[in-house]
Amino acid sequence: MRYPEQYIRFIEKFNAGEYYECHDLLEEIWMEDKANKFLQGLLQMAVGLYHFSSGNVKGARLMLANARKYLARYGPRHWDLDVDAILRFLDDCMDALPQADVIPYTEAKAIPFPSLHLSLDRP
Repeated sequence: MRYPEQYIRFIEKFNAGEYYECHDLLEEIWMEDKANKFLQGLLQMAVGLYHFSSGNVKGARLMLANARKYLARYGPRHWDLDVDAILRFLDDCMDALPQADVIPYTEAKAIPFPSLHLSLDRP
């Protein structure tokens, strides 16, 4: 399958930790197909990680939970991504979130947080 260029660039930016840029890239293609819950889940995962990096734990919790809900129906693989690994990552992220709704962004950067490297696994 040939994927949109924004999807490929999303994976590159995600792996670089550039979550704000991830949102912009996926939003371009999701706006053309708003019924695509897979893209919406990836989009919300990136937004959740961005929220956490800026100390907005409440926003991160909401977006990561929504991402998990949307992506759960696409396992084990979809668009050549290991969705089951993404779901485990989201669970680990939710477990790592502090109880407070807001923390200083400097504190967020100091918290050991799960990481995930996305890669396309083409058969």
